[in-house]
Amino acid sequence: MQIVYSPNYAIDIGAHVFPTVKFRLIHDRLIEAGLAAPSEIIEPETASWEDLETVHTAAYLEKLRTGSLTLQEQATLELPWSPAIVDGFRLMTGGTRLAGRLAAAGRRTGGWPLTVHLGGGLHHAFPDHGEGFCLFNDVAVAIRCLQRDGEIRRAAIIDGDVHHGNGTATIFAGDPSVFTFSLHQEHNYPAFKPAGSLDVGLPDGTGDPAYLEALDAALPRVLEARPDIVFYLAGADPYEDDQLGGLRLTFAGLRDRDRRVFAAVRAAGVPLVVTLAGGYARRVRDTVDIHVATVEEARRALEG
Repeated sequence: MQIVYSPNYAIDIGAHVFPTVKFRLIHDRLIEAGLAAPSEIIEPETASWEDLETVHTAAYLEKLRTGSLTLQEQATLELPWSPAIVDGFRLMTGGTRLAGRLAAAGRRTGGWPLTVHLGGGLHHAFPDHGEGFCLFNDVAVAIRCLQRDGEIRRAAIIDGDVHHGNGTATIFAGDPSVFTFSLHQEHNYPAFKPAGSLDVGLPDGTGDPAYLEALDAALPRVLEARPDIVFYLAGADPYEDDQLGGLRLTFAGLRDRDRRVFAAVRAAGVPLVVTLAGGYARRVRDTVDIHVATVEEARRALEG
């Protein structure tokens, strides 16, 4: 299995609910547990400004380059600005870009192409601004670059983060070549949820059975769009003890979620890219456990 990761994902954003240390902890746990071999880890290159311009406006990117975001823009982003933070998120965007290229290329080598990115899923970034800890919309950049380079024509996104993918829905609005599916908590951030191709907002306190029922109903509709590649945002934040989520999924429920996504996409024979997206459990260890279980289920699906 190909796994994209850089130790530089542990970006210093100061005291924050977003535990960027999780990326290093996940990587280390995978190696220690024998769930990944060092030879499977591929380090990405930083996304170029040209690649970022496939989604983001030149004016927004210039503000990030020069540190000229307004106070309101920084407040909406909910992150401080520094060159190191911009570089770190550019690198992570490059990671999703690389994972997409590897999965798309895998169609020509036989078998079921699946690539895991130990990062990414920054779905709140819009073309002209960032929101909710997301500077760049890495999945959107990866898809637009793959389309630009003739590697795919159509794509689908399965967004399992607890929060609606508002930036992603806006970027691909009116574009029939990209199917966006968001399964999220309805009464949670963001307040305004622009329509994607398929949005399923769940009530507060939704647990494993109702969540999985909603997922099972939606997956066939996603794959009916006949994508050439699927990007899966395997957010850990639907977890019952997440600080920023209000759903009630258990560890077992989240693992079952992943298993069902992998099985459906594999049965359709479509290349898959997994990104981690959000996770803010009260104990960082819980978030790490959930993400590690996602990688474990990916390996089982690939080898099963």
